[in-house]
Amino acid sequence: MKLILITAALLALIGLVIGIMLVFAGSRFAVEVDEREVAVRACLPGNNCGGCGYAGCDAAAAAIASGEAHAGICPVGGKPVAEKISAIVGGDASMEEQKVAFVKCAGTCGKAKTRGNLVGIDSCNAAAALGVSGKLCAQGCFGYGSCVEACQFDAIHIVDGIAKVDRKKCVACGRCAAACPQHLIELIPMRSAYTVQCSNREKFIVLKTQCDAGCRGCGLCVKQCENGAIKVENNIAHIDYSLCTGCGKCAEKCPAKIIVKQTYTGAAV
Repeated sequence: MKLILITAALLALIGLVIGIMLVFAGSRFAVEVDEREVAVRACLPGNNCGGCGYAGCDAAAAAIASGEAHAGICPVGGKPVAEKISAIVGGDASMEEQKVAFVKCAGTCGKAKTRGNLVGIDSCNAAAALGVSGKLCAQGCFGYGSCVEACQFDAIHIVDGIAKVDRKKCVACGRCAAACPQHLIELIPMRSAYTVQCSNREKFIVLKTQCDAGCRGCGLCVKQCENGAIKVENNIAHIDYSLCTGCGKCAEKCPAKIIVKQTYTGAAV
């Protein structure tokens, strides 16, 4: 009986010592938590898409709480989330200019010339590594869907052989652009009136053997623009969205009809 009491007392003493040590360690090595960071993180949707420019929602919350980033950096949460965060950290709840993913290729099945079905290639990365796909245009959309797999929001699909963005679902996180080995997808202002759907840099004599929907680099669009918003570089027309007024004269004169009108689908911010 005496041995049992001694053992119990010893265990209690050890437990007490360990408890004291844990309390000391907790106070000595405690990490100070920014309550505002915790509150901001609770407002963020948790998609960890990286569309804000940070590694995930935790990093974004830390940046917002420290003042490094503003309240409206989350493209998924939009203005409602920006307003909640603004109430926590102060400042305005304005959003950055709303953007949307855009695929610079119009080489659908009926327009892109093909070399036939290639066996064994089932991803865009595989096609890029081999330098070959089922299409003769080596600079266009392969159509294997690496961008589709990367999108968390079901906002991009392969339609008629090329990637097509659903502008109503796209939050401009940029994952599809990062996944595309062809670098065909870019984020453009949602309010952009016209876009050039081509990335083929070949001269027209080569281009016409590869695709019926490529930019010919003829410059007719440049001559029509009164605002200097469009220019031809490397045989492709490029639009400066900050200068474009949406008059549509470039699209009217484009012989390949690859300058297309876009429809704004976003909410005003």
